[in-house]
Amino acid sequence: MTVSITALDLSSQTHALYEVIFFGDSIQTLVTNTPNIVDSWIQNVESSDRHNGLDRLIVGLDVEWRPSFNPQIENPVATLQLCVGRACLIFQLLHAPAIPASLNAFLRNPGYTFVGVGIDDDLEKLVGDHGLGVSNAVDLRGLAAHELNKMELRNAGLKRLGLEVLGKEVQKPRRVTLSRWDNFYLSNDQVQYACVDAFLSSEIGTTLNASRR
Repeated sequence: MTVSITALDLSSQTHALYEVIFFGDSIQTLVTNTPNIVDSWIQNVESSDRHNGLDRLIVGLDVEWRPSFNPQIENPVATLQLCVGRACLIFQLLHAPAIPASLNAFLRNPGYTFVGVGIDDDLEKLVGDHGLGVSNAVDLRGLAAHELNKMELRNAGLKRLGLEVLGKEVQKPRRVTLSRWDNFYLSNDQVQYACVDAFLSSEIGTTLNASRR
């Protein structure tokens, strides 16, 4: 199998920790709705990258929400996924008592580049639903089209970009895409799906050196 998930710690009331394996990469994945756990994750990520001499982070970003089959009803963003290197955060915004100031500061840091597919649409919804925006965002479709000189990639999805840029194919089961992202407890399939989306974005952005844009 190219992707798998293992629960590492489900004993806490404030968070759950998983290991997602994707093509041999081990991604430590934290799921939480607790502001101080988000504080700790951000502090750990920033401390680790300062130690490694990195001053310009590339962060994979994605969001999920409960699908609506009524065109007049649009549900709010339920989860925000962030991935830096092999560390992934899934923050359950809908169930959080507050949004920590550290998250706002992290997203607004001009030295960080947030990358994703269709990221402008995701950010518009994130701002509208939760007042969260970023200072520096790059859509991977346009970046890949430019760097690979394949203009058709401007309309590509994450699955196509993963194959074109990394040579890695990800499965995106419709039953997970359209699942209840507003649930308090996310399933293993949901955690794996959310993690891989953000991780792939981060890896593609790093490979294409998105921080130069």
